[in-house]
Amino acid sequence: MPGKIQKGQEQMNLKQLEAFVKVAETKSFSATARQLYLTQPTVSAHIASLEKELNVCLLVRNTKGAVLSEAGKELYAYAEQMLELEQKIRERFGLTGENRGSVLRIAASTVPSQYLLPGIMAAFCEAYPGERLKVLESDSAGVIEMILAHKADVGFTGTVLEKGNCTYIPFYQDELVVITPVSERFIKRKESSLLSWLKDEPIILREEGSGTRKEAESILSRMGIDISEFHIAAVMENPETIKRSVESGVGISILSRLAAQDEVSRGKLLSFPLGENGGKRSVNLVFDAGYPGLPTAGRFIKKVKEMYQIENNSCPLE
Repeated sequence: MPGKIQKGQEQMNLKQLEAFVKVAETKSFSATARQLYLTQPTVSAHIASLEKELNVCLLVRNTKGAVLSEAGKELYAYAEQMLELEQKIRERFGLTGENRGSVLRIAASTVPSQYLLPGIMAAFCEAYPGERLKVLESDSAGVIEMILAHKADVGFTGTVLEKGNCTYIPFYQDELVVITPVSERFIKRKESSLLSWLKDEPIILREEGSGTRKEAESILSRMGIDISEFHIAAVMENPETIKRSVESGVGISILSRLAAQDEVSRGKLLSFPLGENGGKRSVNLVFDAGYPGLPTAGRFIKKVKEMYQIENNSCPLE
């Protein structure tokens, strides 16, 4: 009968998928065998069974190990999600052993990762000492991609990108400022309008996917300035590198006040408000409301709301 598994026919199972995912990540059958406490022939048999059932080559073997074929890349995306769901089911119904609890994956853009997340994690771990956390750092666009691909359970971004079924909870009010070297020329400009000199200076920008850059461009646009009017001296990802470069005279930049406050307070940099009302922007906690979440994610969101006194409206992960 159609759809009925015939005797002797191979049937895909989670053990096979787990072996496949691990080989894809380690690029090694022997390393996978060690990590999964299997023999190498067993790992090879799992992969061979999958390839036979799907009638495709999943892994290309070479002298350096094994890499995913095009079909393998497609299966990897599905298999990873299936294994994650299995782990969620285990945790939800108390089937994880003492040492096999799931890990809460937190994706964070640069500013919240470096200046807000450490304090949040410390408070969370104090309240829930048995939980395990993994931080994945990217720019805001990368954070959203990880949330939508279910490679992260919760995320932190410095901007809102309207993609998929993401829910954003603004929890911290940040400010973008113009930072400059401490020189007589810029000290004198404290008394003049930012618009009178801003476009005359070489500028160091954050990378394209950065929330800081997106929000800075939006604020400048409201001030009547297009980013193309600047002489762009450099594009950099790391705020620490940007600050050192500004201090050295490479150019000015626009950064989060959070990132610049230490150097400004120590007299290493000058800061200027961005726009008439300042460069205000929200830092957001983000998750995919349409995807089943770990109970740990709900507890984490609740802790962030408590810390920043956010009204505790119910959300799908709490």
